[in-house]
Amino acid sequence: MGTGAPQSLLLLLLFLPTLLPRGASAGSLHSPGLSECFQVNGADYRGRQNHTGPRGTGRPCLFWDQTQQHSYSSARDPQGRWGLGAHNFCRNPDGDVQPWCYVAETEEGIYWRYCDIPTCHMPGYLGCFVDSGAPPALSGPSGTSTKLTVQVCLRFCRMKGYQLAGVEAGYACFCGSEGDLARGRPAPATDCDQICFGHPGQLCGGDGRLGVYEVSVGSCQGNWTAPQGVIYSPDFPDEYGPDQNCSWALGPPGAALELTFRLFELADPRDRLELRDAASGSLLRAFDGARPPPTGTLHLRAAALLLTFRSDARGHAQGFALTYRGVPDASENPVLPKGSAQTPAVLPYGTNVSCSPRPGAPEATMGARVFSTVMAISVLLLLLLLLLLLLSLLRLLRRRSCLLAPGKGPPPVRPSQGSGRSWAVWYRRPGGVALPCPPGDSQAEGLASTYRPLSASSQSSLRSLISAL
Repeated sequence: MGTGAPQSLLLLLLFLPTLLPRGASAGSLHSPGLSECFQVNGADYRGRQNHTGPRGTGRPCLFWDQTQQHSYSSARDPQGRWGLGAHNFCRNPDGDVQPWCYVAETEEGIYWRYCDIPTCHMPGYLGCFVDSGAPPALSGPSGTSTKLTVQVCLRFCRMKGYQLAGVEAGYACFCGSEGDLARGRPAPATDCDQICFGHPGQLCGGDGRLGVYEVSVGSCQGNWTAPQGVIYSPDFPDEYGPDQNCSWALGPPGAALELTFRLFELADPRDRLELRDAASGSLLRAFDGARPPPTGTLHLRAAALLLTFRSDARGHAQGFALTYRGVPDASENPVLPKGSAQTPAVLPYGTNVSCSPRPGAPEATMGARVFSTVMAISVLLLLLLLLLLLLSLLRLLRRRSCLLAPGKGPPPVRPSQGSGRSWAVWYRRPGGVALPCPPGDSQAEGLASTYRPLSASSQSSLRSLISAL
């Protein structure tokens, strides 16, 4: 990237706020950290609700490994792609409008029910509201379509410059502002149960009930400054289309960023998502249909990012949903959650970087742990052996008043029988070091002709060592 790239990125960051709907609060998707679903129909729900109603209300669900008589059971999902197993949690294996489960058959022949899961509403969906029509729940423009989907309504209201979009009765779309929402009357989530005329896997409100969304869901650009939020691929929850070229500026408070990809499905390697440092323009990471992002949390040492997504002329797929969070501390050794990955500090994309899992990460293999254990035991045994040798040497020195530690040449000197503790130390290159018996000893006098005495300072130091034994 040339020197003009950082300047163009900064200009884009300044320009993006002008592309937002009138009065929009960029990055205001509500409580992404509390949501257990990031698809509009809850197909990605992997929670633990096992009744058709929240907090144990409603009817209890049957276990998926005991429903072989029905179309869906754990036997039909051996890889766990649908989340079925030896449990009775609500799931959506068939791409229905929301999670459901089998129940004990009633007299009316009903053997399954939808699950009302408060935490399974994608961020950006604000809930189900009563629309009495006088006045309308959302006071802006409206329209109808026999091909209505959630994103068709979102796009319509986004073009009109409104913050909110509401779908009703499967075919009607209404636009409004947060002021309308403050005056609205919430309705039970199960009241918004009408299938969209344009998509059998989406719900578009109900009879006299509005399903309300923020128009930033599935937008092709935005300037996200909230402390945390969600960024969706263009046209989400519909599939993204061909020839998309979208950018999102991401600058929450903090010195670093944490990203988590909740969904990622691109059509092919030519459909590409890039993450660049907004200040330098450096390419930090890039993902495509053949190179998906890592699981877990992605840590980036950049205060602001520019995300760009491009699809080719044939590309269309579900897309992606990622949550972000600003991190105040960008220390050199942050404490990371188990299984998370960290990128080096703003290195050019393609740089040969070696990344290793943190201790305790699930990538650590059993072989590595066994090797570490064996090495630890070997070191302990070696230290024990050295300790035993040192103790033997100490006992030997306490019994002797003189000692010769020869090299390869002279024979060893036997200990003196005298009781004196006056030491003279001699050595000979390359013979070794001799510690003869006290002066006057015949052996010491015989060695004096072949060994040279140590200097006075060296002898004094060695005497101090020996006297301490």
